[in-house]
Amino acid sequence: MTDQVPGPDSAAPQAADAHPQLRHEDTPSSSSDVLYPVVSGSIFASSISSAAERVRAILQQEEVGDRKCPLLFIQLNELLSTPAGLEWKEMARWIKFEEKVEDGGERWSMPHIPALPLHSLFELRTCLQKGTVLLDLDAHSVKEIIDKALCRQPDDWVLLPELRDRLAALLLLQPRHQATKSPLLALADLGLSPCRGKAKNCPQPRAQLSETPLKEQLRNRFKKKLPPGAEVANVMVGEVDFLKKPFTVFVRLREVAALGSLTEVALPSRFLFILLGPHAKVKAYHEIGRAMATLLTDELFQRVALQAKNQEDIIAGIDVFLDELTVLPPGKWDASARIPPPSCLPSPHKRISMHLRERKPHCNGSTAAAEDRPGLGHQHFSEELERTGRLFGGLVRDIRRKAPWYRSDFSDALHIQCLSAVLYIYLATVTNAITFGGMLGDATANMQGVLESFLGTAFAGSIFCLFSGQPLTILSSTGPVLVFERLLFSFSEDYSLDYLEFRLWIGLWVAFFGLVLVATEASHLVQYFTRFTEEGFCALISLIFIYDSLKKMLSLAEAFPINWHYRTDDVTLYSCSCNLSSPGHVWAGNATDTLLPSPTALHEPPAAPAWLSRAQCLSRGGQLLGTSCHYVPDVTLLSFLLFGGTFLCCTALKHFKSSRLLSHRGKQPCRLRKLVSDFSIILAILIFCAIDVALGLETPKLLVPSELKPTNPSRGWIVLPFVANPWWVCLAAAVPAVLVTILIFMDQQITAVILNRKEYKLKKGAGFHLDLLCVSLLMIVTSVTGLPWYVSATVISLAHMDSLRKESTTSAPGEQPEFLGIREQRLTGLAVFILTGVSVFMPDPAVLQYIPMPVLYGVFLHMGVVALNSIQFTDRVRLFLMPAKHQPDLLYLRHVPLRRVHLFTAIQVLCLAVLWVLKSTVAAIIFPVMLLALVGIRKGLECIFSLHDLSWLDSIMPEPGRKEAEGKLPRKHEEEESDTEEVGDVLGALLFCCCPHGCVGAEAEPGLGVQLRAAAWRANSLRQGVEPS
Repeated sequence: MTDQVPGPDSAAPQAADAHPQLRHEDTPSSSSDVLYPVVSGSIFASSISSAAERVRAILQQEEVGDRKCPLLFIQLNELLSTPAGLEWKEMARWIKFEEKVEDGGERWSMPHIPALPLHSLFELRTCLQKGTVLLDLDAHSVKEIIDKALCRQPDDWVLLPELRDRLAALLLLQPRHQATKSPLLALADLGLSPCRGKAKNCPQPRAQLSETPLKEQLRNRFKKKLPPGAEVANVMVGEVDFLKKPFTVFVRLREVAALGSLTEVALPSRFLFILLGPHAKVKAYHEIGRAMATLLTDELFQRVALQAKNQEDIIAGIDVFLDELTVLPPGKWDASARIPPPSCLPSPHKRISMHLRERKPHCNGSTAAAEDRPGLGHQHFSEELERTGRLFGGLVRDIRRKAPWYRSDFSDALHIQCLSAVLYIYLATVTNAITFGGMLGDATANMQGVLESFLGTAFAGSIFCLFSGQPLTILSSTGPVLVFERLLFSFSEDYSLDYLEFRLWIGLWVAFFGLVLVATEASHLVQYFTRFTEEGFCALISLIFIYDSLKKMLSLAEAFPINWHYRTDDVTLYSCSCNLSSPGHVWAGNATDTLLPSPTALHEPPAAPAWLSRAQCLSRGGQLLGTSCHYVPDVTLLSFLLFGGTFLCCTALKHFKSSRLLSHRGKQPCRLRKLVSDFSIILAILIFCAIDVALGLETPKLLVPSELKPTNPSRGWIVLPFVANPWWVCLAAAVPAVLVTILIFMDQQITAVILNRKEYKLKKGAGFHLDLLCVSLLMIVTSVTGLPWYVSATVISLAHMDSLRKESTTSAPGEQPEFLGIREQRLTGLAVFILTGVSVFMPDPAVLQYIPMPVLYGVFLHMGVVALNSIQFTDRVRLFLMPAKHQPDLLYLRHVPLRRVHLFTAIQVLCLAVLWVLKSTVAAIIFPVMLLALVGIRKGLECIFSLHDLSWLDSIMPEPGRKEAEGKLPRKHEEEESDTEEVGDVLGALLFCCCPHGCVGAEAEPGLGVQLRAAAWRANSLRQGVEPS
C-alpha cells in the first residue's frame, strides 16, 4: 500500500524519468524514487536486488510447499454508459487466449494471442506500485472486499464519505455478461459508449450484484471447457467523473470465494483487480485491464502472484514478464490483426526451471555449457533395461512390474473408443492375414496358406495379448519373415528336403536361442537402437505396406483388364459364345444347372453356341470364343476409385476432430467430432462398401476360408520330426536359425522400442524380456503345427496405438486438446484375435463378403502413410525438395547446418535402399544381418558427425566412459555463422566484461585497445577450433 497513483497520461513520463537508462542526469539516491528498477536481463550493474532473484526465491518456496497452480478464467468488465445509467459489461475473457466481444456485441471473437501496447504494461506496473495491494485477504463477498479495500487506502487518499459510498455502490452493480444477454439487450448495445458526460448526466444503475449465482450462470455451457479446480480472476476498469485520482486495488483472497453473479461462470474467485479513475485518453483503462488479464494468464506470473508476500514480489513478477517480453515494431505489422493460437505451446515448466536454476555468467558469444543445451543427451531408459546380473533377472523384473496392472488391463478397456479400435484393427488383421496367407501359399506351394494364416494369427495373437509385457503390440506375419520363408522353401526344393520338417527344426533352434537371449538379458542391447535404426526399420515396413497395396491394385487391373481398344462404331463386332465341341468330351448334367431361356437350347448340337452363363460354360468344359469374353466393364476403374476414396476418407475423418465443423456451441458437437474421428476407419469402410453395393459391379470381395482343413491336402496339422529328412538336418538347421533369431530379435525389439517411446506417455511400463519370451515360446507351437511364424507388426501396432489415444475432454478456446497417453489394456488385442479365429468358423460370412478388396487396400495405404509421416525421417526427406527460405522452422534446423542435415538424411536413404534391394533379391538371406548392421552404421556416424549434431538429429549412444563425462563434453559450433559475427560476439562479450559499469566512449578504460586486439586474436583461434592459452 503506497501513495495514490498518478493519472495514466502522466505515468509514462514519470517512468521514463525514473528509469536510469533513459536519463543522462544522476539517478536518485533513494531506491524508492525509482519506478522501474533494472530487470534481471539488464546488462548494466545495479544496487537494486534483481527481480529474477526474488522470483527464484518465490518459486523455490512454492516447490517446498508443493502448491498447485489452478487454471484461471479471467473476465474483464468495463464500466459503460447507457440511457438507463452506468453499467458493467463483460468486454473480454481469457483462459489461455483472449476472446473479445465483437463491435456488434452479439458474438465472441475467435481465440487469439493478445497483442498489448507496451505503454499499458508500464502503466499497469505503476498502478500496482502506487496502488493498494491486499494479499491473503479474508473476505467472502464482493461487498466485504470493497469495504476492506476502501478502509485500507493510504492516508493521503482523501475521499468524501458520500463519494466513498457512491464508489462502493458503483462497484456493486450487476455486470451484464455477454453469454447471457437477450436479443432485446443486443439492440441496446448500439447506444453503448464510455461515460464521458457530467455526473448528473449519468443516471444511477438499478440492478445490484447478487450474492448467489444467477440461473444463467448455472446454465452456462462455457463452464464445461474448464477443468475441475479452475478459479476466477476478475478485472474491473472504467472511468467516472467524481474521482480526481485513479483508484487501484489488487486483491488476492486467502481462500477462494464464490462472489455471486460477478462472473459469467459460477466458479470461486481468487483474484480481483479494480481500476477506476478520471477521464483519460481513449481506451487507456481498457488496455490496462487487458494487460492485467494477460499477466494472469502467464503461468509464471500466476505462480508469483499466488506466493507473493508483499507488493514488491508482485512488481518483481511484472519485471520478469517484461524481461521475457518480445516487442513488435509499429509499421511492420497490423496491430489490429489477431494472431491465431499456435498448435503447440512452449512448456511452462521449462521457463520455471530456467528461473529456478542459477545462471552462470559467461561472455556473450561463447559456447554455452553442455548441460544448458537441450539437444545433447542420451536415450533415457528406465529400469526396464537395466541388467541385474542374474539369469532371467530381467524377465522376473518384467513380471513383477506388469503383475499389479493385470486386473486393470481388462477394466481399462470399458470405453467406447476400444470398440472402434477392435473393429479397425480386426479388419486390418483379417486383410493382412489374407494378403500374407496368399503370398505364403504362392511361395510354399500352399504348405502354408490363408487358413493357416488365420489360425496362426488368432492363436499366437491371443496368447501374446494375455501374457506379454506390452499387450498393445499386434502380432502378424511380416515382410522380412515372408522373404525368409520363400528362400527356405526354395532351398528345401533344391536339395530334396521336406520343407515343414526342416522348418520345424529351425523354429525349435530359434526358440532355444530366444530363451538364451532372455536368460542373459540381451534386451539390454535395445538401448543401442537409436532413432537412426528405428526410423530405418519403420520406414522400410511402411513402404512395404504402401508398395503392397499399390501392387495388389495393379494385379486387379490385370485380372479385370480394361478394353483400351474399344470403339463405339465396332460394337456390332463384339461377341462371346460357348463352344462345347471338345474332342472326347462327356458331360454329366446336374439337375440344379439351369440354362438361359431358349426353347431350342436342348436340341442344338454341342458345337453350336449355347445360352449358358460364363460359369456354366467353364464348369461343363466349354470354351469361350469371341472378342468380348474377357472384358469386364468398369471394374478396374471402380476399384481404383474405391481404393483412393477410402484412403482420402480415412485421412479426412481422422482429422475431423480438429476441424471447425459442428463446433458452434456446447459440448455435444465436440463429442460428436471425437466420435467420428475414433470411428473414422470403420465409417470410411462402410461408406465405400455402400457405394460399391449401390453401383452393383462385381468388384473383387473379401474371401474368408470356410472349411477347417489344411490348404495343401498332403500335409497334416502336426509336423513330425525324423520322418522325411536325414538326422543331421536337426543340427544343420542351427545355421539358418541364427539368421532367423537375428531377424526376430531385431523385428520384435525395434517395434517394442518404437511403441514404448516416452512421447506416448505409457504408465504401465514395458516388458522387453517378457515379450521376447512369448515370441520364442510361440515359435515352438507354430513350428510344430506348421503355422506361420509371428512377430510384432510395426505398422499395425502403431495403428492400434493411434486408435487408443487419450486426449483431454476440456480444453480452453483456441487450445489444442492435450494428449494424455494411450488407453493401455489387453482386451482390444484379445478381441481382435478372437474375432479373427471365429471368422473361420462362421457358417456364412455374409458381412465380410460385401467388403471389396480395394477398400481394404485403401486402409492398408492409409496405415502405411500414417506410419511413414510419424517419423522425423520423412520431414528431412521433404527438405530436399524445399528452398531454404520456405523450409519450416524445425528445431534441429536452428542448431545443425542444412548441409549436415542433408548428409545425415542421405545416409539414411542409402541404408533404406540397401535394405529394400536385399529384401527383393536372392541376397535376402543376409537381410537379418543388414538389420543388425544398422546399429554399426549408426556407431560409425560418430566419425562423420559431431556429438552436437547427432544430439539434435538422433540421440547419443550409451558408452561407459561417456556416461561419466555426461554434461561435460564440449560442443562444436557447426552453425554457419560469418567471421564477422563470431568476432563481434567475442569482442562484445570482452568489452562488457572489461567495462562492468557500462563505460563506453570517453569513459572507457585506457587499455581498451590492447584488450580489443587480444579479443580479435582469441576470436580467430576459436574459429579455427584451437583453444588459446
